[in-house]
Amino acid sequence: MNDDSPQSVEAGRSVWAALRILVGSIFLWSFFDKLFGLGFNTAADASWLAGVSPTFGFLKFATKGPLGSLYQGMAGSALVDWLFMLGLLCVGVALLFGIFVKIASGAGMAMLAMMYTAGFMPPAHNPVIDEHIIYITILIGLASTGSGRCFGLGDKWSSTALVRKFPMLE
Repeated sequence: MNDDSPQSVEAGRSVWAALRILVGSIFLWSFFDKLFGLGFNTAADASWLAGVSPTFGFLKFATKGPLGSLYQGMAGSALVDWLFMLGLLCVGVALLFGIFVKIASGAGMAMLAMMYTAGFMPPAHNPVIDEHIIYITILIGLASTGSGRCFGLGDKWSSTALVRKFPMLE
């Protein structure tokens, strides 16, 4: 049964907007936890501001599978730390505000794909699918549904001359 009523369409837009905000919050929370060491996944004395690499532990000790040695070789790199942290921040902010959603979704998918392949062994509960694949699928939906235009600045942003000229910036 296909319901294309205005209420159904608006409900779908709202769901995609809510997913955009939730996924953006996940990226942004990870950034702040690693930056300040809020005590959830990162202790205060292990924060980036305390001088500890936000990627070293994962890249050095949690990577495995056929690409494990590739990722282990990146452990301790300041460039990798900066790219990772800027990625978390920019993807999180863009998704929260509903601007640059297509670019942020692409960057988020790339980050998640790298995290997935860094630990490329069958996940504990399913031989193929884990949360990284679910988030990648959601990001595909966010990029393709105009999710930034609902509950965000995307409506105003998408009507600018720049975005009309370069729709990829939406």
